[in-house]
Amino acid sequence: MAEYLAPGVYVEEIGAGPKPIQGVPTATAALLGETGRGPRRPRLVTSFADYERTFGTGGPYLPDAVRGFFANGGKRAFICRLSKKGGLARGLAALEAEDVREVALVAAPGMTAPDLTGALIAHCEAHSRFAVIDCARDNPATLDPRNAACYAPWLAVAAPGVGGRKFVPPSGHMLGIYARTDAARGVWKAPANAVVEGALALEHAIGDGVQELLNPRGVNTIRRFPGRGIRVWGARTLSTEREWQYVSVRRLFLYLAQSIGEGTHWVVFEPNDEPLWASVRRLVENFLFNEWRAGALAGVKANEAFYVRCGRETMTQPDIESGRLICEIGIAPVRPAEYLTIRIGQWTADYNPGI
Repeated sequence: MAEYLAPGVYVEEIGAGPKPIQGVPTATAALLGETGRGPRRPRLVTSFADYERTFGTGGPYLPDAVRGFFANGGKRAFICRLSKKGGLARGLAALEAEDVREVALVAAPGMTAPDLTGALIAHCEAHSRFAVIDCARDNPATLDPRNAACYAPWLAVAAPGVGGRKFVPPSGHMLGIYARTDAARGVWKAPANAVVEGALALEHAIGDGVQELLNPRGVNTIRRFPGRGIRVWGARTLSTEREWQYVSVRRLFLYLAQSIGEGTHWVVFEPNDEPLWASVRRLVENFLFNEWRAGALAGVKANEAFYVRCGRETMTQPDIESGRLICEIGIAPVRPAEYLTIRIGQWTADYNPGI
């Protein structure tokens, strides 16, 4: 408290407690691929002109993917230049740096070999990101990850400076549609039934019969509809787990878990008792209430959309003595409307489990 030496009225600003939980970014993308020039470390670009100034127009797929990203509503992309396809592991390692933490979506346009897509998916699983995969032209999908979606077929786009058309992988365009959908509706809205801007034709026409075979395998198709243009007509992940089969549901949970995790870092080293637990419950409930009101969660009433538990019912005495705070959160996503559980753990003491 300040020291006052004369009579009068004094105004003090005091903190009102922990800051409200803020949502993490969901639409910042990272695109990896070969370029004609440019820095080796990830570089943020905010337009295709920005990309062209830094990286040129060389490379088999990346320029068209970046053009498709911005044409479809993308705003921020980190470009990770690779000298060759075998350099993907090095590029993914560069995306672990602190200054690219905001990346939520990752794609390596045109890289469809199993070892490359496997490395991309493993990175996203480890870092709570979401991978957008180009399906191989001859063998669409054989993987089973939660944090990835696969799209087919490839797109015909204009070939700038050359004339005519060329086929390009759809992942860059899809990243832009993800960003556009997030901005217009929210991460909980499926990035589907959306026009693919810049697509002039499809490498393969897909009808209902083919989609009936591909959809259960998690392959999201891009189709042409008379009078409606070329549209994304699928919204599934590659996971066979029922609760994670929809892109929107999986991305919503990644968003909520990361936002809550980052928004509760302040609890570390706080006294692990009832006042702290009550404070955590209030913060998380307020955050989820706002998300429910925005349309992210199902339920006519807030108590139908989520629950938050943090206290003796979620922690044992050994947990408390070990410095663990465990908050259990139940959430009803818009689709499917069923409860799933996230457990957020924060250490509240300098605990070393090896001691």
